[in-house]
Amino acid sequence: LFRSLRNGNLDAAQRSLQEALDKEPRSVDANNMMGVLLQQEGSPANVAKADSYFRRALDIDPTAAQVHNNYGVYLISQRRYRDAIGHFKIAGETLGYDGRGAALENLGRTYLQLSDPQAEQTFKLALQANNSLLIARLELAQIYMARKQIPDASAVYNDYLRVLGDQPQSARSLWLGVRIARAEHDTIRMKTFINQLAAAYPSSTEYQHYLQLQNNPEAVWK
Repeated sequence: LFRSLRNGNLDAAQRSLQEALDKEPRSVDANNMMGVLLQQEGSPANVAKADSYFRRALDIDPTAAQVHNNYGVYLISQRRYRDAIGHFKIAGETLGYDGRGAALENLGRTYLQLSDPQAEQTFKLALQANNSLLIARLELAQIYMARKQIPDASAVYNDYLRVLGDQPQSARSLWLGVRIARAEHDTIRMKTFINQLAAAYPSSTEYQHYLQLQNNPEAVWK
């Protein structure tokens, strides 16, 4: 089943899940995974159906942290941010749940969508739960940069790069690096990040914004 999902063989995965549900309709795992599968398939009809499977799983076991996290992700995909918050909170408060850090990271991202200042503390809690998270670090660095807390932004960003290791940066993280280096008057590092941005993401919004800034020195770097 999991191999079929990973390989994108959704038809085979759906058949396996339906067989499991025919045998045990109250299986939390099968209902949860059916919701994930239908959401992954992506057609409007199947995405709409996914909601009922997540809710059925939670009706069977209201404490199922993985289901709460998956349902929260689903709700975010539907832009139902306020509905997602409670589910991420439950998952993030469930001690012993392996995905607790990721659930708190998802909660922080949801708060960002709502411009809720609780995002900062939530990302810190996410890193306490799982110190290998990348998104929480990047978002914290973005928050500090927006406040012009340059030393804090720089420290968290450098930590993000440490955890990222040999993985490529995104256009967004490179652009953050450019702005931090500029604020620190580190022209060599700034040029390095700009060159990486130009090479890897020449059509990105971030690189196009940089080109616009070059043509308009009075524009705000953000």
